[in-house]
Amino acid sequence: MKDAPTTPIPTFDDVVAAHERIAPYIHRTPVLTSSYFNELTGAELFFKCENFQKAGAFKVRGACNAVFGLSDEQAEKGVATHSSGNHALSLSYAAGRRGIPCHVVMPRTAPEAKKAAVRGYGGEITECEPSTTSREAVFAEVHARTGADFVHPYNDPRVIAGQATCSRELLDQVEGLDAVIAPIGGGGMVSGCCLTLSTLAPDIEIYAAEPEQADDAFRSFKAGHIIADDAPNTIADGLKVPLKENTWHFVSRYVTDILTASEEEIVDAMKLTWQRMKIVMEPSCAVPLATILKNPEVFRGKRVGVIITGGNVDLDKLPWM
Repeated sequence: MKDAPTTPIPTFDDVVAAHERIAPYIHRTPVLTSSYFNELTGAELFFKCENFQKAGAFKVRGACNAVFGLSDEQAEKGVATHSSGNHALSLSYAAGRRGIPCHVVMPRTAPEAKKAAVRGYGGEITECEPSTTSREAVFAEVHARTGADFVHPYNDPRVIAGQATCSRELLDQVEGLDAVIAPIGGGGMVSGCCLTLSTLAPDIEIYAAEPEQADDAFRSFKAGHIIADDAPNTIADGLKVPLKENTWHFVSRYVTDILTASEEEIVDAMKLTWQRMKIVMEPSCAVPLATILKNPEVFRGKRVGVIITGGNVDLDKLPWM
C-alpha cells in the first residue's frame, strides 16, 4: 500500500521503555510561561523548552534511545545517519556516551555551529549537497563503507518512541492542556506527540507548524498522501525534510491541522521570544509561535503546550542582523 509504514509502528510501551533507557543521558526540560504572550494571543501558552536539552535539542531523546538500545554486537560498528544538524549532533552525543563511532552526512550549507557540535561530540562528517536526493545518495555510500547501524533522523520507530518522551513529560508538568503544537519537518517530534497523546490524552488537539516555503507536510495533509519536496529554501533549516511512511502513519491519523508561517513571521516570532522570554531558540522552533500569532482564533481561550525544539543557533548569522 502506498505510504504504508516500512518498519513496526512503535507503541506506548516502547515510549515507557525509552524513557527509562534514556533517563541518565537527558534533561527533564522545564516548562516556561509568558504573561506577555498570553495577553498577545488570548491563550495560555506553556513552552516546553527542549532548547535546554542535552546537545541543545529534543533529538537527543530519540538518538539516545536508538544508541543505548543496541546490543554490544550491533554497537561495534557504530551508528550512522544523515541530518541537517540537530539529529547529527544528538546522535554524535549519544554515540560518544556509549563510546562507539558515529558517521554523519550533513549538507555543506548546514550551520557551522551544528557542524562544530558534531565534531565536538566525536562525530565524523561527510558533506553532501543541500537536497534530499544528494543526502540519501551520499549516505548510501557511507553506510555501505562503514556497516554502521542506520539511525534515521525521524523515520525510525526507536527515534519516534524517544521523541514521544517529551510530550509524556509535558503532560506530567502541565494539567488540563487543550492543545499541543510542535514544528514539523520529517515529523519525528509530531509523531511522538501523536503516540503519547493518543494514548494518554486523546482529547488534546495536536497541531503541527511548518514554514510556507517548505510546506510539503501541509500539502501532504490536505492531499491525503505524502508529497515530498527535494530542496526547499527556508530559514528554518531543521524543517526542510519530507515526511516518510512511519511519521505519515501518525500525522495522517492524529494531527488536527497543519498551520504555516512566512519567513518574516518566523523571524519576528524568534526575535520576540528572545526579547520577551530571554531564551535562545532556533528559527525552526519559532514556527509554532509564529503560527499561533497568525491564527489567534484557533487557540484563543485554550491551554496550549508549545514545544520549543532546540537552541543550536549560529550566533554570527542571526536572521535579523
